[in-house]
Amino acid sequence: MYTHFALIGAPMLVLVAAPAAAEDERKTDIIVTARKPVPQEQPATQASVDAATIAATVNAVNVEDTLKYLPSLLVRKRHIGDTQAPLATRTNGVGASARSLVYADGALLSALIGNNNTNASPRWGLVSPQEIARIDVLYGPYSAAYPGNAIGAVVNITTRLPDRLEATVTGGTNLQTYDQYGTHQTLPAYQFGATLGDRFGPLALFGSYDHVTSNSQPLLFVTATRPAPASGAGTPVTGGYDDVNRTNVPIRVLGASAIEHQQQDRFKLKAALDVTPSIRLSYVGALFLNDTDAVAQTYLRDAAGTPVFAGTVNSGSRTYTLAPAAFSGGTYAFDERHWSHALSATGSGAVDWQVIGTLYDYAQDDQRSPTTALPAARTGGAGTITRLGGTGWTTLDAKAGWNATAAHRIDIGAHFDRFELHSNRYVTDDWISGQPGQLNLASRGRTRTAALWAQDAWRMTPAVTLTLGGRYEWWRAYDGSNFSLAPAIAATQPVLTAARFSPKASLAWDASPVVTLRASFGTAWRFPTVGELYQIVTTPVAAVPNPNLKPERALSEELSAEHHDDHGTLRVSLFNESIRDALISQTGPLNGTPTLATFVQNVGRTRARGVEAAVQRVDIVPRFDLTGSVTYADATTRENAAFPAAVGKRLPQVPKWKATLVGTWRPVDGVSLTAAGRYASRFYGTLDNSDVVGNTYQGFYKYLVVDLRAQFKVGEHYTLGLGVDNVGNDRYFLFHPFPQRSFQADLTWKL
Repeated sequence: MYTHFALIGAPMLVLVAAPAAAEDERKTDIIVTARKPVPQEQPATQASVDAATIAATVNAVNVEDTLKYLPSLLVRKRHIGDTQAPLATRTNGVGASARSLVYADGALLSALIGNNNTNASPRWGLVSPQEIARIDVLYGPYSAAYPGNAIGAVVNITTRLPDRLEATVTGGTNLQTYDQYGTHQTLPAYQFGATLGDRFGPLALFGSYDHVTSNSQPLLFVTATRPAPASGAGTPVTGGYDDVNRTNVPIRVLGASAIEHQQQDRFKLKAALDVTPSIRLSYVGALFLNDTDAVAQTYLRDAAGTPVFAGTVNSGSRTYTLAPAAFSGGTYAFDERHWSHALSATGSGAVDWQVIGTLYDYAQDDQRSPTTALPAARTGGAGTITRLGGTGWTTLDAKAGWNATAAHRIDIGAHFDRFELHSNRYVTDDWISGQPGQLNLASRGRTRTAALWAQDAWRMTPAVTLTLGGRYEWWRAYDGSNFSLAPAIAATQPVLTAARFSPKASLAWDASPVVTLRASFGTAWRFPTVGELYQIVTTPVAAVPNPNLKPERALSEELSAEHHDDHGTLRVSLFNESIRDALISQTGPLNGTPTLATFVQNVGRTRARGVEAAVQRVDIVPRFDLTGSVTYADATTRENAAFPAAVGKRLPQVPKWKATLVGTWRPVDGVSLTAAGRYASRFYGTLDNSDVVGNTYQGFYKYLVVDLRAQFKVGEHYTLGLGVDNVGNDRYFLFHPFPQRSFQADLTWKL
């Protein structure tokens, strides 16, 4: 590791030698990663962005849009309103949602019921862009205050709290033009948001409402392996497109599915009562409603011009047999009602302290899907209902910090959480409006973790601060059970327990008034989620995998150098992450038999190391601001007894290169013009990198997306935003097809 770091460490010398830029007292809307007073509360690399910067530079319809230009981060947002948008960091891909943490006002939004890019994605829907005050990102597991899920990054979203009467109203529209295979669509989306807040003596109240109506491009394509010999069998049809899949096998693209129409509503209430000048009680409550309907589109037509969805057909002189699920599998309806509550007490003085409890509840989460073929399924018929009602989590945190001496800042804390998964699938006679029938699939389980942590920031000299910390965690998984009607499975899973200690250390040296050097070290234990422990495997045989998964252990190091002055920052960070017993879904022997299946297993060891450079500069030339980042990651599998072909190959969904660049020009007061770019090099979706074709459905390809935004202040109360995302219309896949060029306009009124 140290030889590798030495080879790429030369840029740090440039930072140490860089002169300070001239001071500029003019206030701006750009927030930089500021250097905190010593001793530092967070012993790691940080990045921040505030509401004004977001409004000026980002075409933001959903809150996750606001992260897309921060260093090394990628939110896999497939379309406006996507509820399956996991966060990827510099060392982990979009399939590792449990290796990052997302909080809003201290309430956990990360769905640590799984570790995937579907139902374990963060619950972004509880926050709207209009209520954001700022977002802070902490990279790596170097703070004892966070659990092992902080391996990649911690995102803290802070929403506004008013000091006086304030109100905003925002309306916007987005229009995507999409063209792929036989799908040619114009896809509008609409957004409306409003906030209202005021202070009444010691009581501050803030409410917000946000509504989004969206239409997505296809999230799935219906494909079939193209037979080598020509054939005349089957019903003759026209339509379809020849292509190859991600392993370069010839396929026929027969249609598109999972074309979503969504209506979402968010309601938020925040209240804060100053009991005394130093003690505040706060409550944050939120309700998220989601109504989604997805349809399918076939490219096939018979001799009469009638759409064909199932049966044995002849397309392009080859015979294909389409099962009912080929198209109906991408037809479904979601009905979701999720609640979030957070109650906290905070005090300041000789001792700063906080106690916060949170609750996230899947009050209703139903997915209805047909099992009969289209087009008959459009009006009803047999299907399934999958319900996650009762799923959710609770957390409780208590922490305190005080300056024990002039040289010591000590922080201590205690933590408790419980995660619960209730997944039940029922058959129904009418998938659109019928009642649940017989239970045919169920997965249930709970996990809980208790932890104690402490951290001491010791200012050894005026220029040197040593931060030492540790976190001890007690983990338990229990009440696990699996049921399947066909094939028959009924299993009660064993109770699992583990206790682990995670030491942390950071040494910061202010080499000059404008340069800080830092070395950070951290161990993190990431315990299995209920979804990883209790998934059912029903193919190729009826079986349940051994749920005795071990926690994964990350050993992380970072060396960083940062130049900071009144115009911003310039930083270079070298990072190394080694994870033993990494929890990854892969194909391997099932229950010790020769039978192969795909399920979560412990991979011997993975390693990700590289360099990240980030710049944030205000007035790099007069009235022009520049932010950007470049990340190189060498991420590979080092040991894997179950799948030796993966050793030495790149980790799934972690590209070698990521980059962002954002330039904002303010030609006159009240006007800002922004051009921004996001780049990622070639991804792989499999552990052995056998997906050799990237730019195809289910492949992972490189992308270069350029976005434009203009913001105009119109009078005292109005702000107009105009933008274009994906100006170059880059057509790329990250398993799913991603949005093509879209146009946006938004207007905000502010009291």
